[in-house]
Amino acid sequence: MKIFVYHTPELTSPDGFPDCAVVIDVLRATTTIATALNAGAEAVQAFSDLDRLMQASEAWSPEKRLRAGERGGAKVEGCDLGNSPLDYTPERVRGKRLFISTTNGTRALQRVEQSPLVTAGTIINRHAIVRYLLEKQPETVWLLGSGWEGGYSLEDTVCAGAIAQSLMSQECEGVEIGNDEAIAAIALYHQWKDNLLELFRLASHGQRLLRLGCDEDLQYCAQIDSLDIVPIQKEPGLLVKL
Repeated sequence: MKIFVYHTPELTSPDGFPDCAVVIDVLRATTTIATALNAGAEAVQAFSDLDRLMQASEAWSPEKRLRAGERGGAKVEGCDLGNSPLDYTPERVRGKRLFISTTNGTRALQRVEQSPLVTAGTIINRHAIVRYLLEKQPETVWLLGSGWEGGYSLEDTVCAGAIAQSLMSQECEGVEIGNDEAIAAIALYHQWKDNLLELFRLASHGQRLLRLGCDEDLQYCAQIDSLDIVPIQKEPGLLVKL
């Protein structure tokens, strides 16, 4: 298993796809997706375009769907929910199809949707993702950060480092580093592993969320290994609980 880290979808290799892609958007799309599926959502359907989301969700009755839209960290007008994982309670989402579009995470999912295996990783389900990768043993793994509008995000890279470090620490043969970005991500995780919340508060997107009054979101997103769930792509753009 060779591990590659890419900070944003724009930085990935244009040639082909990995055997497995782990899409990471800690603040907050993949954290929200994992939380929603853990709370009993039937599935999560991701869109990079809001108009396409609205069109696709029209085929579902209002009782069976939830529209979630976020741009710039704030909820999109006309949607049922924004991108705060704290809103995705069992009472709200159980049995419903979630149609979601966010500023960054759903674009990253779209970039790798043709890969044989696609999953959504974040800090809260780090251990579950590592276990899944060790079970599947894909030859190549991309840990793909979503970034912010094409730019680097600390929180996504530290999550990639947390996953990569855990994989490298396992007593199994054949796990190796594929690029320098993976080494840098592991180093970042080692530096901040005991204070992820402080890192999130320092990060530019963390600062953006703090200005929106979302410190509780940051606290939730920093709880490493708090959920034992693997969101897996069933068909392009559609994720379900493994």
